[in-house]
Amino acid sequence: MEYFRIKTMNKISPEGLNLLGERYRVDADEKSPHGILVRSAPVDTDAYPELLAVARAGAGVNNITVEKATGKGICVFNTPGANANAVAELVFVMLGMEVRNIHKGIDFCKGLSGLSDSEISAQIEGKKSSFRGFELAGKTLGVLGLGKIGLRVANSGLLRKMQVVGFDPFPAIGNIHMLSPKVRFVRSQDEVVRKADILTLHMPFTEKLRGMVNAGLIEKLPKGAILVNYARGPLVDDAAVLAALNSGHLGSYITDFPTAAILHHPKALVSPHLGASTEESEEQCSCMAVNELTAYLEHGTITRSVNFPTIESIPSDKVHTRLIMINEDIPGMIGFASQIIGRHGINIASYLNESNGAIGYNIIDLENAIPEEVIKEIESHQGVYRTRVIRVS
Repeated sequence: MEYFRIKTMNKISPEGLNLLGERYRVDADEKSPHGILVRSAPVDTDAYPELLAVARAGAGVNNITVEKATGKGICVFNTPGANANAVAELVFVMLGMEVRNIHKGIDFCKGLSGLSDSEISAQIEGKKSSFRGFELAGKTLGVLGLGKIGLRVANSGLLRKMQVVGFDPFPAIGNIHMLSPKVRFVRSQDEVVRKADILTLHMPFTEKLRGMVNAGLIEKLPKGAILVNYARGPLVDDAAVLAALNSGHLGSYITDFPTAAILHHPKALVSPHLGASTEESEEQCSCMAVNELTAYLEHGTITRSVNFPTIESIPSDKVHTRLIMINEDIPGMIGFASQIIGRHGINIASYLNESNGAIGYNIIDLENAIPEEVIKEIESHQGVYRTRVIRVS
């Protein structure tokens, strides 16, 4: 039996790993894996010559060398939405702590250890007014990014009687349909920023977005606004945030991404990357990542890839071999592959092609075995990144 070698990086929930069947060998120390299951550890895809796919048990993939992976025909998956509820809940937990000064009040109470009950009561009565906060109701919540997490945050803001305004430059129709009609969906980022008493970020990280929250953006916020970052640390320019906190223009900064610059600032509330750290979220991310990876390795089908197009196909009973061709999306690729296969007397049962504008992905189901020399001829063609041969049982 052919086995797939799987490398795990970080702790992957056993609920997902238990879905791997007898064809899989899982080892955190695997040096030459066919597939990688990862959470937040850095993955250099160039380090694994036989690697076919990486599945990230989470939404962001900035810890994976996606561009290098694409050039070598390595599929990168993520699990959007699997941790959405966990992150959205934590945003409001942290907001509640900040606006009501809960964390400061807890620290104060811990400092009363050793006093008598009457002394504790006297201290509390004398100090509790210094922890007075404000309510979220009536405040304007600005949401940048209305994906699976952002839409939950926006809808949850309404439940807290907030005014909610949101923006997404590339909104997914499915997500927008789930957004409450009471959320004001605007056409520009600036419109959200200028109105937000609380601005919360929920977009994926790309290099183009590095430091997008800079001095210019912060200046547009109302004085005393709260900035919340439970998306990705590099979206925010720490120096700009520190300057705004020190000047008082920014009321506070709540983030899940500790840095040396921010960690000890009195107006910063920092958690240690806990956004997806719930049992439920880790289980869902793990199961989704494993299902994506096994479907790709066993059948060559793709769902929720960040660098390859979505494509699904079930082979008919006439199919002997499934040929996968991954190529640059340029004209003539389908014709050249079909001609080579036909010239060698191999009958094509079906040919399915999908593109994401950069990558062409082809599932070519054949009624006969395909000789090695035919594979080499296809691979030598300009623009072909990789081929795979899957035996259909």
